[in-house]
Amino acid sequence: MREFNSIEELQSLVGQEVAVSDWVTIDQERIDRFADATSDHQWIHVDPERAKSGPFGTTVAHGFLTLSLLPYLTHQAITFNNTKLAINYGLDRVRFPAPVPVGSRLRGRFKLQKIEILKPLRGMQGAQLVWEVTIEREGSSKPVCVAESVSRRYG
Repeated sequence: MREFNSIEELQSLVGQEVAVSDWVTIDQERIDRFADATSDHQWIHVDPERAKSGPFGTTVAHGFLTLSLLPYLTHQAITFNNTKLAINYGLDRVRFPAPVPVGSRLRGRFKLQKIEILKPLRGMQGAQLVWEVTIEREGSSKPVCVAESVSRRYG
């Protein structure tokens, strides 16, 4: 867990890996709950019996489930003290290079790509941060998700 008290502390870290999250296990219950929340009940995600004879030999997590873990993984890896408001501004270049079989353990690696100072918002100083986030699966050399995450922080 990396802890920062100001955006200025991050300036020297642009271009570097800043933090790595804890591992999170992707079990069938999580996959099923995500399927219910998104109405995406494709058999490769929710039918363990049928998935045994499918392309992965088991159920796999939805790509968007993996992507939806970004806020959780970020909070596991990085703490921003003195932040009054944090906004998810968007994503760029999202890819899912490898599947996430049920029972996998995932973690996020956070590389700071860019910091842009923003105009104050209601008296709060702000910055836009662009992170390259690589979500990796334990035991695999290929990432399961790579995305540019863009957020804004005000304090």
